[in-house]
Amino acid sequence: ALRLSYLRAGGHDPAILEQLLHLQLEATVLEKGTTGLRGGRRMAPPAVPAEPPSTGTHGLDAALLAVELENRRLEDELLALKVRRERRADAGSRAAQRHTEELAQLQAEVGMLRFHAEQMRPRLHPLIAPPLPP
Repeated sequence: ALRLSYLRAGGHDPAILEQLLHLQLEATVLEKGTTGLRGGRRMAPPAVPAEPPSTGTHGLDAALLAVELENRRLEDELLALKVRRERRADAGSRAAQRHTEELAQLQAEVGMLRFHAEQMRPRLHPLIAPPLPP
């Protein structure tokens, strides 16, 4: 939950993510030792497991845990990428909306300037030709 909160808040520092991952692995190993693995999502392990797996069932359990934790790390990384992509898309759409609003404002100002220019233009009175001499 802590790592997800960090990612959703925009955190992406690899060192911090690795520390959070290591803490989750330790917590999972401790939890597994006392109550067994519970259902739900698991975090990914660091590149090197905290303890090398032993032979037998314990080794297989540790290997399975490592795979489950790696899957979780990859899912979290995908989530972080999706969040960043959404933020970039939101920033792009906000910029496009701002440009559209600026364009509309400029078009309105051009229209007003044209109107005022027409109002200020001197009016030419129709020339009345002087009467022709008889």
